[in-house]
Amino acid sequence: MTGTHETALPASTTDGRAASAPLRRIGFDRAKYIDLQSQHIQERRREIGGKLYLEMGGKLFDDLHASRVLPGFTPDNKIAMLERIKDETEILVCFNAKDLERNKVRADLGITYEDDVLRLVDVFRERGFLVEHVVVTQLEDANHRALAFLEKLERLGLKVARHRVIPGYPHATARIVSEEGFGRNEWSQTTRDLVVVTAPGPGSGKLATCLSQVYHDHQRDIPSSYAKFETFPIWDLPLEHPVNVAYEAATADLDDINLIDPFHLAAHGEQVTSYNRDVEVFPLLAALLEKLTGASPYRSPTEMGVNMAGAAIVDDEACRQAARQEIIRRWYKAAVEEAANGESDEVSERIALIMSRLGLTSEDRPVVGASLLVAERTGEPGAAVQLADGTLVTGKTSALLGCSAAMLLNALKVLAGLSDEVHLLTPESIEPIQTLKTVHLGSTNPRLHTDEVLIALSVSAATDPNAKAAVEQLANLEGCDVHTTTILGSVDEGIFRSLGMLVTSEPVFQKKGLYRKR
Repeated sequence: MTGTHETALPASTTDGRAASAPLRRIGFDRAKYIDLQSQHIQERRREIGGKLYLEMGGKLFDDLHASRVLPGFTPDNKIAMLERIKDETEILVCFNAKDLERNKVRADLGITYEDDVLRLVDVFRERGFLVEHVVVTQLEDANHRALAFLEKLERLGLKVARHRVIPGYPHATARIVSEEGFGRNEWSQTTRDLVVVTAPGPGSGKLATCLSQVYHDHQRDIPSSYAKFETFPIWDLPLEHPVNVAYEAATADLDDINLIDPFHLAAHGEQVTSYNRDVEVFPLLAALLEKLTGASPYRSPTEMGVNMAGAAIVDDEACRQAARQEIIRRWYKAAVEEAANGESDEVSERIALIMSRLGLTSEDRPVVGASLLVAERTGEPGAAVQLADGTLVTGKTSALLGCSAAMLLNALKVLAGLSDEVHLLTPESIEPIQTLKTVHLGSTNPRLHTDEVLIALSVSAATDPNAKAAVEQLANLEGCDVHTTTILGSVDEGIFRSLGMLVTSEPVFQKKGLYRKR
């Protein structure tokens, strides 16, 4: 669609464009969070004394999940806070050998965990942090890919520690806290008093890494202890608050569940939110600290956390609504992965149950219905985007453009205030690109993808003021929701991700077939 805005119209509108909602609300105070969290970490360091291993719950540098469910939280909130004390801080990166063996990918970035380990080291070093140590967890002799990666890390000058699978972890406390347990792990000889332990994603073994380090430190008469820089679940929000429920959806592949912290309830008579893995491992943590130092400073998993996120929420309803949308997005993501990989629907079914607890359906995501209406009307794939002010803009499949590319052009026209009659790209400018694709580059699909449309639009911007105005609106697409009625190809998906758009798709391929060119 190059000339008119394909828009989804609510029944109550007749002016050719969807009704607008208020601008996206901010629900989280970034500056307040940084101040409170910094103060809390310094207080914990004074209470503990000696070296403190601080497990980083969630992503340290680019916590995109937090930024989606807490509007106002920026992906670099945590690292910005730690920059205040970076001369006292060392960062240790760990990863699970099993994640490398199954080639696990960070869905938000589209890169493997293997690549993300290297990326994280570079990012932290560029911001002035000391990063020398990498730990591989749950390593076995059969993990050939992980072993090869460790050799690569050592060639790159990193110090690598190998942590083995410990039978009975986390329940066999006596074995774990012994030479047959943590004693088999290699020790990372860190040099700073605050060691932040982070990883590419959940299930990487951050807690076990911290505890193993504390064990080895005390074997060498180095006083050290542990705390957790927690984000989710937020302990002082109710168990069924959508922000906490969204965390369950995000970790559905790990079968994590939120629950009331039973240890905190017993110690304080107060109901606070925790999750199963922290509760399961808490007896080990308490036993380890008691065995090494004579007493545990914590009576519950909640006490071991450093989490002031709840205190920085300034608009609860904005965060609730953002979290509800994230849960629906997580369901679509799981369903698409299952369809693409021929897997069972186990994970999407878990998230569907989570949605039902909150009374959510796909219809609560406005772009879903808008895109499906386009597909129903045209018989071809459709796409829709919801702009920051609530406006819904759609795109249909044509001989010239795929629906994603059409939707992108239409959205830029709306944002730039251009009329329906304006042609950002003429058929005459598109046809040579189609010829290049099909005649010279061997493509069977003549329609332009989003990357090709943006390149053509950028070229036109040099001489066409309308195209220039449209290009200048690209930054305003960040954070906008998108839905397509068929599974996206890797090119379109990558462009939307680069633009910061939040994309879902129906778990349906445009064409039937076993082999998919990504």
